[in-house]
Amino acid sequence: MPVALALFAILALLVVMFIAKTIRIVPQARAGIVERFGKYKTTLQPGLNIVTPFVDRVRYMIDMREQVVSFPPQPVITEDNLVVSIDTVIYFQVTDPVAATYEIANYISAVEQLTMTTLRNIVGGMDLEQTLTSREDINRGLSGVLDEATGRWGIRVGRVEIKGIDPPPSIKDSMEKQMRADRDKRAVILTAEGQRQSSILTAEGNKQAAILSAEGDREALILRAQANREAAILKAQGEGQAIQTVFQAIHDGQPDQALLAYQYLQMMPKIAEGDANKVWIVPSEFTKALEGLGSQVQDVLGIPKKVDGPRKRVDAPTIDPATTSDASLSTAHAEVEKAIAAAQESSPVSSTKQADPPAPPATDAPEAPPEEPPTA
Repeated sequence: MPVALALFAILALLVVMFIAKTIRIVPQARAGIVERFGKYKTTLQPGLNIVTPFVDRVRYMIDMREQVVSFPPQPVITEDNLVVSIDTVIYFQVTDPVAATYEIANYISAVEQLTMTTLRNIVGGMDLEQTLTSREDINRGLSGVLDEATGRWGIRVGRVEIKGIDPPPSIKDSMEKQMRADRDKRAVILTAEGQRQSSILTAEGNKQAAILSAEGDREALILRAQANREAAILKAQGEGQAIQTVFQAIHDGQPDQALLAYQYLQMMPKIAEGDANKVWIVPSEFTKALEGLGSQVQDVLGIPKKVDGPRKRVDAPTIDPATTSDASLSTAHAEVEKAIAAAQESSPVSSTKQADPPAPPATDAPEAPPEEPPTA
């Protein structure tokens, strides 16, 4: 019995080993390279696969997914003899597992070396400024060269990215100084442009303010001149109406000697208002002088000494300033001239001018020139 059990156990172990060698499970996105007696036999697809035990052997398990490999920084010399450190990132995918297994021993190392040599070739034809600003051109150049070279290796290069470009420390300091100077320059330019715009806007504002102020002054002067003109017209019309009323009242009322003497007495305080008139001497014969003055003025002007019939009262017409205009002013002047002409025709003075003038009365005092009657 112990021998039978031992044999059964050995048989079971052999069966398990046989099954293990026969059935192979390949994960998703993987490919198994099967060799038979050291020679390529087939490629196992993802899932359950059966191989010949102890004859076939799964030699390599290839990852079919896209892979990302970052290479360490490599020194590269530019066209202007400056050493820069460039590190790259490669995105590639195995498309043919058989070629990736048997055409190249280590495709990752081969891609790294090919990337470095291609990068030196591309960057060597650029200066530092082009190298720093032409990353897209460098990426396209690397992708084209690597895709063409790695196609026979069963590899497809998807993208090549420049992760970093580090210039020498001295160049970094110079670039920082240049950048700082450029920023200072732009700041000064922007400040100057701001001040220029501010000055322009201020000048335009002052100009508009001056124009508006001048327009306001002009309109004020025009309105003031119009007001003065209307006031002068109204004043002249009032004076014309007053003169016409007084002149008509004098002729209609037929003033006598007593009225003239009263008017003379009213004018004496106004004559005495001057600063130089300090002392006044009234003669004893003041009444007779006034009587003589009144008779002389009455004779010259042709005013009758006696009045026959009742005197006529003249009422001054009311003047409305709102309805007064230039036409009314001309009408008032015409009426004044007509009244003066009528007075001259009716006055005996005009008839005495045509005849021989009477001889003046002989008096001891010198002959005084005739005075015009004062207006009320």
